[in-house]
Amino acid sequence: MADLESAAAHKRPAASAGLACNPNEPGQDSRDDSSSDDEALTATYDNGIELIKDRVSQLSWEDMKRLVAGMLKAMGYCARVTPRGPDGGRDVIASPDALGLESPRIVAEVKHREGAMGAPAVRSFIGGLRAGDRGLCGSAGGFTKEGRYEADRANVPVRLLDLDSFVRHYVEVYDKADDEARSILPLTRIWWPA
Repeated sequence: MADLESAAAHKRPAASAGLACNPNEPGQDSRDDSSSDDEALTATYDNGIELIKDRVSQLSWEDMKRLVAGMLKAMGYCARVTPRGPDGGRDVIASPDALGLESPRIVAEVKHREGAMGAPAVRSFIGGLRAGDRGLCGSAGGFTKEGRYEADRANVPVRLLDLDSFVRHYVEVYDKADDEARSILPLTRIWWPA
């Protein structure tokens, strides 16, 4: 809200000071206004992403798994969280059909910790994937350069999501998310003049 109020206050002084607001008058450049709006909008959006990342960081590991499943459901998959216990890196399993028989089947591992996920952990996750699986590895702490290299060279398609990319994906599909996902991480849309 502070960013919105600041942006609104930034425009008021020019109008109240009696300055020309007609873009056709000399000395006025309409591109300045639109670029200012774009900068304010980008700054506000990025600030929102940072606030959402802070909230996600405070979630428990169980809630994070449920949130990843909720994101996959919002993307059109049937997703389920696997039960606690030794799961071989299979925290969430998603498929286009409810039975899990259709491809592509997505197997997700969720690491909700501060440290970056390294090559051995990524390699272990990839080794647990079966033929026809697609891997999704989410790590709130990000990935080391070597961990990213392991994912790039894998024989199975693997997508790595750090905290920033996860939040951006979640924001994109939030309108389609179910009540369970929305209850874990509720968001409010802020409208901005175009």
